[in-house]
Amino acid sequence: MYLEFLGLREKPFSITADPSFLYLSRKHREALSHMVYGIRERKGFVEITGEVGTGKTTLCKALLRHLDPTVKTALLLQPQLSELQLLQAVVQDFGLHPLKGGGRLGLFNQLNAFLLEQAERGHNLVLILDEAQNLSLRLLEQIRMLSNLETDKNKLIQIILVGQPQLREKLAMPALEQLRQRIGVRYHMTALDQDEVRTYIHHRLRVAGSDGTLEWTTDGMEEVSLCSRGVPRLINLICDRSLLACYIFRVKRVDAEIVRRSYQEMTGQVLVS
Repeated sequence: MYLEFLGLREKPFSITADPSFLYLSRKHREALSHMVYGIRERKGFVEITGEVGTGKTTLCKALLRHLDPTVKTALLLQPQLSELQLLQAVVQDFGLHPLKGGGRLGLFNQLNAFLLEQAERGHNLVLILDEAQNLSLRLLEQIRMLSNLETDKNKLIQIILVGQPQLREKLAMPALEQLRQRIGVRYHMTALDQDEVRTYIHHRLRVAGSDGTLEWTTDGMEEVSLCSRGVPRLINLICDRSLLACYIFRVKRVDAEIVRRSYQEMTGQVLVS
């Protein structure tokens, strides 16, 4: 609706996890570095946590673009499955056809044979589980069993658990002591600071093809940082609503008042000036 009016090629603040719009803040770069290190050094398990909306799913997709061709990946975005379904999903995402009627043991053996074959070819395999805080204790234990697949020198599969802070709480449970001890790399993502929010907005406008028609004032960016608390998903929601407000009021300048109005409308709350 507002693209042509504001000189944009595409929406700069969509909440979909599009890696082309990924802004690598210091926290994102560190998280990505931890993931790549865990994979290359074959650490077995990597744990990445962060609050809701901090860009974990987008980071997972960006990771796939940073890995060399010798790394084969399986990415599960919604791991609320049964134990059998989880194995089926992993096998399928690695490009295999699950054996019919083999059950969990058959799938486990099929996966093991595939991992050994790939290891002989010099390939490193990675399983990424997003929203891992939703995994049941039984599923987490099954995932631990996958990590037992190894040669004398290396783990055959690296497993990255990505989730909200509740994941850390779940992994601290006594029942998961064996899994917790196998996590070789951990990192917790935090929100963006005020300078990063400003850079984030400029970055997404540039990727969206802004021709300079739109002006975003300094106080407008400070207001975004205040209202969003530096959480990327909230930044996107507030900024998108602010651009819509510009179109409605026929202005091409986003200041603190526009942002404040947009946030109030979005949340149904009245902010104290």
